[in-house]
This record gives sequence, C-alpha cells and structure tokens, in this order.
Amino acid sequence: MNNQEPQLATLYIDKESHKFSAAHYTIFSATERERLHGHNYSVSAKIVAPMGNNGFAADYNVYKNRIKRLCDELDEYMILPEHSPHQTLEDGGTHYRVAFANDTLHFLKSDTLVLPIVNATVEEFSRYLLARVIADSRGEDLREVQICVASGPGQKGCTTWTAG
Repeated sequence: MNNQEPQLATLYIDKESHKFSAAHYTIFSATERERLHGHNYSVSAKIVAPMGNNGFAADYNVYKNRIKRLCDELDEYMILPEHSPHQTLEDGGTHYRVAFANDTLHFLKSDTLVLPIVNATVEEFSRYLLARVIADSRGEDLREVQICVASGPGQKGCTTWTAG
C-alpha cells in the first residue's frame, strides 16, 4: 500500500431546481444605484473531494439538498445588503426604512431579507452562499468548493473556497 495523497474527483452540480427569484438593486456609488428590479437566479456548484474506496468522492444528494434549501430560503424576497457603505437600514416596525442618497425607500419586513453582504450582486450572492455551504459541510473532507450564481444566460459570478 502506498502513502500517496488520494486521487481527487470533481463533481459539478447544476440542477434546474437550484434557482431563486429575488428583487434587488445594485449600488454603484454613494449617489447612483439601479432601479428596483428582479432576476431568476440560478446556482451551480463545483466540489472537489478525495475519491473514496466506494467509487465516489461525495454524495451528490447531500449537496443538491443543501443548495436547494439555500435557494428556497432566498426565493421570492427583496434582498437588501446589510453592510453597504452607501445606504443605511432602519427598523421601522413592520418595514425596513432604507436611506440612500436623497431617497428613502420602504420595504415590508415580511417580503425582505437583509443579508450580510455589501451589495446585491451575483458576486456577493455567490460569496454568501459559499459561506453557508462551507458552514454546513464542516467535518467533511472537501478540498475545494466553488459556488456560482447566474442572473441570466452568460452572466454569473463565482466564489471559490480552497482547503488549506
């Protein structure tokens, strides 16, 4: 028996059910933002793990279910960034009051998610989802995980975690 590192395998997960619809606006500067609009986002993953003696590296179903659950948590909400340097969020009881430049926007809390991100972009969504997948995967022998979020065909942002 040799003491070589185990062979690594790469799994790609890109399921039709891994999607969420959400409203947002991207903030470009202290005075410029997009108009409120929405996308049908899709989420895909790349998982690198050692090949096991049983002929597979990781259980697809475990990761498919995790990604689906995370997409379901974001589905059909207005998404606001909690850490934007260009806007402030105030708790208005049943709504959030958002101050941006000279505007005040109001969003029902029941329709809104405030995420620990700096902007509502595909890059930030991929970073947020990656952190959640990694947290849910503690103790598993993963070497690399990449999460991509697409806002439409040909337009996506990806974030990668590497063990180390």
